[in-house]
Amino acid sequence: MLKTSKIYVAGHNGLVGSAVLRHLIKNGYNNIVCKSSKELDLTNQNDVDLFFEKNDIEYVFLCAAKVGGILANMKYPADFIHINLMIQCNVMHSAFKYKIKKLLFLGSNCIYPRICEMPIKEECLLSGHLEPTNVSYAVAKIAGIEMCKAYHEQHGCNFITLMPINLYGPNDNYHPENSHVIASLIRKFVQGKKHNEPFIEIWGDGSAKREFLHSDDLAAACIHFMQVYNDHHHVNIASGEEYAIHELATLLKEIVDYRGDIVFSANVPNGTPRKILDTTKANMLGWTPRIKLADGLKQICESMKDEF
Repeated sequence: MLKTSKIYVAGHNGLVGSAVLRHLIKNGYNNIVCKSSKELDLTNQNDVDLFFEKNDIEYVFLCAAKVGGILANMKYPADFIHINLMIQCNVMHSAFKYKIKKLLFLGSNCIYPRICEMPIKEECLLSGHLEPTNVSYAVAKIAGIEMCKAYHEQHGCNFITLMPINLYGPNDNYHPENSHVIASLIRKFVQGKKHNEPFIEIWGDGSAKREFLHSDDLAAACIHFMQVYNDHHHVNIASGEEYAIHELATLLKEIVDYRGDIVFSANVPNGTPRKILDTTKANMLGWTPRIKLADGLKQICESMKDEF
């Protein structure tokens, strides 16, 4: 991928896509194409075909997706499976038809079984039952991974897949119902401090354990693997730092300087009990994360303190 290569970043306004775009520009790539969802409907195959036909795309970062936390996944399972399947099918098929050089697809750590050996190796895919609260989204992402393999095997397409852990960073979604855990908690603590609320209520009992990765670290991984990796088997991308949700909440309380109490709602689902990814493969291929969680959270909380 040369500095002058024609690169399409799908989903450039989102958490991951915006980070990829920033890193491409920072690294001197100067022939980047981006379209908002209003300009290009990725769920429409004809529109996607026309876009690829007109733009002579060489490389694709497929970061576009419908995403959300536990509540959103439970409320809108049809939307999560339908929209994500349509986006993946359309972009990948057009990439094949118009003979792009390489496509990078982003999966999600929720593809792995709810219960499996930790840390989770890439080979654990499809080895057990999925987490019920986000099965529609997981099935869509698994389909995307299998599509990359299928197009590679049948047509020789250079489609690769990265499997990131839970993400946070600039341009995250802070919707009160549809956001992921870090964005949701940042909103709650910032609002709690601003309005002097006596307590913050958090879903679950706080025992679930997670890794969290800054979107800038994932963006660096995307560009790195676009340059060095050509295998259709997916690669885990994670931080190596594991936190229970109650530990994350305590850390955010300190960063925001919220003085009230933290109340956990044990009657609400925790999701998968523990999720930590094995990144041996990624490390051997030359990628390691750089941003520590505490440093990343301080940066984000500072930038969001006047937003809510």
